[in-house]
Order: sequence, then structure tokens, then C-alpha cells
Amino acid sequence: MSDNELGLFLRTRREAVTPAQVGLPTGPRRRTPGLRRAELATLAGVSVEYITRLEQGRDRRPSPPVLSALADALGLAPSERIHLHRLTKSADAGFSCMGGAQPPREVRPAVRAILDRLEPAPALVVNRLREVLAWTDGYERLMAPLGLLDDEHRNLALFVFTDPHARTAYPDWDHVADETVAALKAGPFRTDPHIAALADELTIAAGAEFTRRVESVPSLAAATGITRLTHPDAGNLRLTYETLDLSADDDQQLLIYLPADESTATALDALAGRRPGGLRMVTG
Repeated sequence: MSDNELGLFLRTRREAVTPAQVGLPTGPRRRTPGLRRAELATLAGVSVEYITRLEQGRDRRPSPPVLSALADALGLAPSERIHLHRLTKSADAGFSCMGGAQPPREVRPAVRAILDRLEPAPALVVNRLREVLAWTDGYERLMAPLGLLDDEHRNLALFVFTDPHARTAYPDWDHVADETVAALKAGPFRTDPHIAALADELTIAAGAEFTRRVESVPSLAAATGITRLTHPDAGNLRLTYETLDLSADDDQQLLIYLPADESTATALDALAGRRPGGLRMVTG
């Protein structure tokens, strides 16, 4: 894991903002993909030297007013603002609020009942190790032919990085791999002994494909988006996903997939042996 998650997060967000988005001229010969440090400094009302110290990890505890100014200048979403605040609170890399607690692997009956109500949509419950704990029949129809559910220890991270089916299944594999690493890093990462063991396994099995992402991908996975999937029977699918956090005691997430276009809706209905219309396309 990068030992400067705050600096990594600020740099990647700075590089993602174009001058036009904040009302600045683009100008010729720009080598920076987004804002220059000097431009961010001007927008946030701090010095260039201070931005440099933050990004290089020489200052890891900016004040709340500075954090607010940086968040405003970068146009951060609420979830990104919360994450930025948490990164300053967890500057001590040796701290983990989870201690040595086992990742919960039991899914409460109420959560299983919710899964039942979500059928025929593909949906699943995962813990912080990305272990697949429970799922709908719709998810089984989607992922069983790809081999994800074959192993007794079903794990999304291991599937993405070590299963040869994954590169064929995900046309946007690089993006899926980035998001997988971001999800693993969202918590204490290597200060959690269970995640550390998984990271060691992935380091050995996937090598640089995993380790370079640990150093370069910020620790904030997208909670929603679109995943493209190539299914051996249903063909090319576009799926909108939503990630819902369950209670802190559960320490689990509910992931729900819905068709992002009409052809995907029709294909998923066909997989389920249903007449078209069981799943509706999600737009916007």
C-alpha cells in the first residue's frame, strides 16, 4: 500500500480536474493532465509549497479549513469529502479500528430475505475481503458459467487477478482491476491481518498487475457505475451496479446489478427463462 494515501488521493483528483471545469484557460503546452499544483493552490488559497508537501506526504494533517478549501477547489463529491477527512484521521498507518476481528462471513436472515426479493436481478453480499457470501439466482446465472462460484472460497479479488476467465469476461479488465484494488484499500488494508494475507497472495499470484495498483490507485472505489461483461450464453452485457453498505456490525456490502440497456435486459430475461420485461433498463 502507498504510505501516503492522502497525497495520492489529492494528486489523482487534481489530475482529474480540467482547467475548463474550474473556469481557467487551458493554454498551450500543458503537460499536466489536469490542474497544475499552482492552479490548485490559487483556487484553494494556499501556497504551492504546501500543496507539494501534502502530495509528497511531508504534511499529513491539514486543518479542517484547508481540507474544506481543497475539497471545494477540486469539486469533490460528498463521498470524496468524507474519504478525504478519514485519510487525515488515519495518517498513522499502524492503526486499524478492526484490530484482528475476523471478516464476518455469516449473512443475517433479513439480508438474505432482501436478496430473495431482488430476484431476478443479479445481486450479492461481500465482506471486506471481497468474499462472496450470498447471492441471488440471477447472479448465479450470470457468474457461474464464468467459474466464479466453482471454488468453495469465492473471492472477487482472486477471480479478477488470478482466474484466466476474468480477462475475457471483463472487456474493461484494467478498470475492473483498479476498482477491485480500491475496494480492498478502502479500509485498514495491510494493517488488517486478514487483508494483508490476501494482499500477499495476490502479490505472489498476480505480481506487478496487483502491486503497481496498490501504489497508484486511490483507496475509494466507485459506489455506482457500469460494468461490461461478456457472458458465454448471453453475449455482451452492460450492467449498472449499485453498492450499498450494510450496518457497521455486518461489515458487509450489498451489490446489485441492473441492465443498462434494452439488449441486456432482454438477455438477462432469456437467461432466467422469463418473458421480456422481468428486468427493466436503468437510464440516467
